[in-house]
Amino acid sequence: MPRRTATMLASLLTLIALICAGVLIPVPYSEMSPGPTYNTLGEHDGEPVLQISGRKTYPTSGHLNMTTVRVTGSQYRMNLVEALAGWLGHDNLVVPHSTLYPDDKTPDELNQETAEEFSQSQESAKVAALKQLDIPVGTRIVVASVVKGSPAEGKLHAGDVIKSVDGKAIERPGDVAKLVTGHKPGEKVSFVIVPAKEAAAAEKEKRQPKGEQTVTLTTSEAPEDKRAIVGIQAGTDHTFPFTIDIKLTDVGGPSAGLMFALGIVDKLTPDDLTGGKFVAGTGTIDENGKVGPIGGIEMKTVGARSKGAQYFLTPQANCSAAAKDVPSGLTLVKVDTIGDAMKSLEKIRKGDAAGLPRCAKS
Repeated sequence: MPRRTATMLASLLTLIALICAGVLIPVPYSEMSPGPTYNTLGEHDGEPVLQISGRKTYPTSGHLNMTTVRVTGSQYRMNLVEALAGWLGHDNLVVPHSTLYPDDKTPDELNQETAEEFSQSQESAKVAALKQLDIPVGTRIVVASVVKGSPAEGKLHAGDVIKSVDGKAIERPGDVAKLVTGHKPGEKVSFVIVPAKEAAAAEKEKRQPKGEQTVTLTTSEAPEDKRAIVGIQAGTDHTFPFTIDIKLTDVGGPSAGLMFALGIVDKLTPDDLTGGKFVAGTGTIDENGKVGPIGGIEMKTVGARSKGAQYFLTPQANCSAAAKDVPSGLTLVKVDTIGDAMKSLEKIRKGDAAGLPRCAKS
C-alpha cells in the first residue's frame, strides 16, 4: 500500500475513532434551552390559566406570557459531540451537571423543591396583586412543616392554623419558636389550633373557622444547641376575599411570580394592561411586590421572542446579562417592583416605547 494511501487511511480511522468516542463517552454536563411560554391571560389545556370567582372580572387582550427554561433530565448524560454542539450553538447553554442537579439532593427532592417554589410563587403573586389594588388580604400563622420523628409528628399537621401557644396569641411565625424555646426540654407546651381541613373548608365557604383544638406536646432537646423544640416550622398563610386559582401544571420554580401577579391585576381592573400588545417576562415576586432575579434569562428572552413577544419585563438584577445578547425585535424593559411593571405597561399600551426604562449592558 502506498505511503500516502496508508497515511490517509490511518487519518480516516483516527477520525472515525474520535467521532465514535465523542458519541459514546459521556461528559458531566447538562443543557439548558428555551422552554415553552404561557399566556397568563389565556388558556392552557382548554381552561383559563387564571380563574377568579366571587369578584367582578374584566375582558383582557394581548399577552402577558410567563417564560420557562427546558433542561435535560437528571439521568441524561450528554456525550462530547452534544456538549460541543451546545457550546457552539447560539440559543442553548451547556452547564456542569451539578449546577442543575446537586449531588446532595435526589431527583425527587429537587422536583419537590421546585414544586413548592412554584406554589409559593403563586401565593406571593396573589398577595402582591391584591395589595397593588388595595384589596385587603388576611394573614394567619400556620404549621408549615413537621419534622419526622419529632414530638409534633402525628399531632400537628402542615396547614394547621396556630391560634395560641401556652395561652398567648400568635401574631407572627417567630412567636411560636420564642414561646417553645422558653421551656426546658421535657416540659409540656400547649397549642390551640384550627385543623388544616377545617381552615380550608371555612375559607372556601367564606365563614369563620370552628372546632378549635388544644394539643399538648412534650418538648425534646435540639441536638445542636440543647434548646427545647417540638419539631415544627411555623409560617404565614393568607386568606383572600374571593377565589383565585392558577391552573398550570408541569411547571416548577419561582420565576413566574411577576407575570401571574400582572395577569391577576389585569383581570380585576377595567383597564387593558397590554393594549393588545405581546408582552412576556419573568421574575420572582414577594408579597410586597418586589421583583427578584431568576436563572436562565438568556433562554427566556429567546423563547419569548420566538413566540412573538415585542417586550420583555426583565428583573433589574438580570438586566446586564439579558442585554448582552438581545433577540432582534425584542425590547427589554427593566422592572424592580410590580409598580414599575404597571407603569411600563401603561407606556406600552399608549405607544410610548421611548419612555420605557430599558436594560443596558454593564
